[in-house]
Amino acid sequence: MMEQRYLGNAGFKVPALGFGAGTFGGQGPLFSAWGNTGVDGARRMIDICLDAGVNLFDSADVYSNGASESILGAAVKGRRSKVILSTKMALRAGDGPNDVGSSRHHLIAATDAALERLGTDYIDLLQLHAFDAMTPVEQVLRTLDDLVRAGKVRYIGVSNFSGWQLMKSLAASDRLGLSRYVANQTYYSLIGRDYEWELMPLAIDQGVGAIVWSPLGWGRLTGRIRRGQPLPPGSRLHDTAGFAPPVEEERLYRVVDAMDQVAEETGKTLPQIALNWLLQRPTVASVLIGARDEAQLKQNLGALGWQLTREQMARLDAASAVTPPYPYYPYWNGQFAERSPVAV
Repeated sequence: MMEQRYLGNAGFKVPALGFGAGTFGGQGPLFSAWGNTGVDGARRMIDICLDAGVNLFDSADVYSNGASESILGAAVKGRRSKVILSTKMALRAGDGPNDVGSSRHHLIAATDAALERLGTDYIDLLQLHAFDAMTPVEQVLRTLDDLVRAGKVRYIGVSNFSGWQLMKSLAASDRLGLSRYVANQTYYSLIGRDYEWELMPLAIDQGVGAIVWSPLGWGRLTGRIRRGQPLPPGSRLHDTAGFAPPVEEERLYRVVDAMDQVAEETGKTLPQIALNWLLQRPTVASVLIGARDEAQLKQNLGALGWQLTREQMARLDAASAVTPPYPYYPYWNGQFAERSPVAV
C-alpha cells in the first residue's frame, strides 16, 4: 500500500511518490518539454500510477506550452475524484507584457486557463513557479487567498523560492490572516543538497512540506554516468547539462561509487536507491518521479516497500556531503548543534 504523508501542516495527505507530467506533450523548447507522451500514453501511465497508489500528478503552464496540462486533464477525465492535481505558474507563458509573474492580473487569468486545460473546476495544489520581486507579497497572497475562497484552488505552495522569499511570504500570511503556503516544490537529490542549509530548517519550523523535483539530479544518478564511462552520443544528458545545477565531477563519481556499493548489497537500481534516500529525509512529503515509458515508471515505483539501512544512509550522506557556506557552516565547532532543527 502506498505510504501517505501529511503535506506540511495542511492536514492533507499526499502519496510518498508523485508523478511529474513534464514528459506529456513534447512541444516547445527543451527546458519545457522533456518527452512526447500523448493522451493514450498518459492514460496508460496514470493507470499504472493509480494501481500503485500514486495519485498526485504535477504539471505547469509552461510545460509543453500548456499541452502537459491538457493531456493530463484528458487522461484523468472520469476519475477526477481519485487524483490530486498540482500545477505551477508565474514563469512567462505568453508574449504579452503581463503574461509573466505573480500579479493579480496574471494569477487570475493563468488559473482560469489552467482549469480549462485540466478540465476541472478546482486545482488541489497551486504553486508559484518562481518568486516575483516586482509584485508585493501582500498582493500575491490576497489573490491566492481569493482563489482559495472562490473554490478554484484548495492549497497553495511555491517552487524555487529562497529562504527569505518564502519566510517573508509566510509572515505576511500570518500577519494578514491569509491562506498560507503549505508546500515547497524544490530541487533536492544526493548531488543537490542545498535544500538542507536553509529551506529544510525553515520547513520544519513553519510546517511546509517538500515536494521534490528532479530527484535523480537531472538524470545524473540513473547509472549512465560512471568513472571512465563517457556518455553515449545522442544522450539527452548532453542537452540538459546546461540547465542542470552544477556539480563537481569528482563529487558525482564519489556519490555514484557509493550508490554502486549499496546496489550490490540491496539488489536495487541506482534510481531506486536515490529515491529511497530522499524518502527518509526530513520534511519530504512527496518525491516526483518522471518517466518516458512504462518500464522507467515501474522501475521508479520500485523505490517503495523497503528501506535503506541506517548505515547505508550514513554512507550515502558522507559520500554526498558538501561544506555549507557561512552562516550555515557550524563554525562554532558544534557548541550549538543540539539547538538546530536538523543535523546538517
